[in-house]
Amino acid sequence: MPINITMPALSPTMEEGNLSKWLVKEGDKVSPGDVIAEIETDKATMEVEAVDEGTVAKLVVPAGTEGVKVNALIAVLAAEGEDAAAAAKNGGAAEPAKAEAPKAEAPKAEAPKAETPKAEPAATAPKAESAPVANGHATGERTFASPLARRIARDAGVDVSAVTGTGPHGRVVKADVDAAIAGGGAKAPAAKAAPAGAPAAAPAVKAMSDDQVLKLFEQGSYELIPHDNMRKTIARRLVEAKTTIPHFYLTLDCELDALLALRTQINAAAPVKKTDKGDAPAYKLSVNDMVIKAMAMALKAVPDANASWTESAMVKHKHADVGVAVSIPGGLITPIIRKADEKTLSTISNEMKDLASRARSRKLKPEEYQGGTTAVSNLGMFGIKDFAAVINPPHATILAVGAGEERAVVKNGEIKIATVMSVTLSTDHRAVDGALGAELLVAFKRLIENPMGMLV
Repeated sequence: MPINITMPALSPTMEEGNLSKWLVKEGDKVSPGDVIAEIETDKATMEVEAVDEGTVAKLVVPAGTEGVKVNALIAVLAAEGEDAAAAAKNGGAAEPAKAEAPKAEAPKAEAPKAETPKAEPAATAPKAESAPVANGHATGERTFASPLARRIARDAGVDVSAVTGTGPHGRVVKADVDAAIAGGGAKAPAAKAAPAGAPAAAPAVKAMSDDQVLKLFEQGSYELIPHDNMRKTIARRLVEAKTTIPHFYLTLDCELDALLALRTQINAAAPVKKTDKGDAPAYKLSVNDMVIKAMAMALKAVPDANASWTESAMVKHKHADVGVAVSIPGGLITPIIRKADEKTLSTISNEMKDLASRARSRKLKPEEYQGGTTAVSNLGMFGIKDFAAVINPPHATILAVGAGEERAVVKNGEIKIATVMSVTLSTDHRAVDGALGAELLVAFKRLIENPMGMLV
């Protein structure tokens, strides 16, 4: 019997992926554990292993195909002793049959309703009834319409709730809106005049369509670059995060002179190891490595802030897993240092270098960038003084780190020069309110300005 190979779900949130490369060809024999393909998700390129033994009878989806849905058939294996040609012909045949079975039985289920006189008026009422009532305009109920239909209706000044929907469950689709425009009906109702002395209502802000944006630029003066899966996912999640999470911001200045001096001492004391390129230090700490450690220890010192929000309960984490924003071609990814509070600075440094390198080549595993309890975003290397970062769910906090720079500070009534770094903590106010966030940031500042505490 043919063995169907389907597009695997390489992460809990994966819905589709790009089949970037086949590592086998038709006629090859494979065994469980053999790598047969490379799948590109929104964040990484993953290797897919064979689960069964057999001969590759047919590669259904060609290499380079984008947007392959999870569980879609991508290849067929012929089992041992089975003819490959027959397997290629019969592979995947069972799946459509199962999907179509309910459709074949549907008329039987509907027959009793058609024979019942009382049911006929209810079934035909939406057609005879006026469009506004059918779509909830008169009752104030929600109107179901496709995003394209809403956009076309909005641009044409058509009230989508007054259009009769012919899609599934009365959903308004593009054809319905086009018909309403052609018929000259279903225009949006005119706004009621405001009472005398009442403040004027602000005009509704409408998102511009792709065509409206492009019309603002001279033809031929631009190049259209289609969004890849990563950029689409980043855009969707940023919108969700910014519009559903009540962000609250806290900023502090931290003096770095003691930390910089300790970093220099630790790097100077690093043992030398032999590599293919010659002798090299076993580790080389960066300021960011020490920021990661300080953030993790601060979360352990303020455990109530080491949390995630869900609608049913507060998730309080036992470990401080710190995600670190890494810029990669076409987007951003946040690999995670697990249990960063328990690791030495040298371990964090080497682990971060490895994660960042594999992130840029899109070789991270999902468990290496999903989850975590907080995140750090550092733009200090670009000279950015301060900024506010967007929270990355399921985190309740993210720390934005600016550049360390020499500033004039007042100490004991005298002006001194100190290296100062501004940091801004973004918190999910549902889980970490202002006072709790301030407590966390003060604990972080204490560790940064007294860095020996990170060594004990």
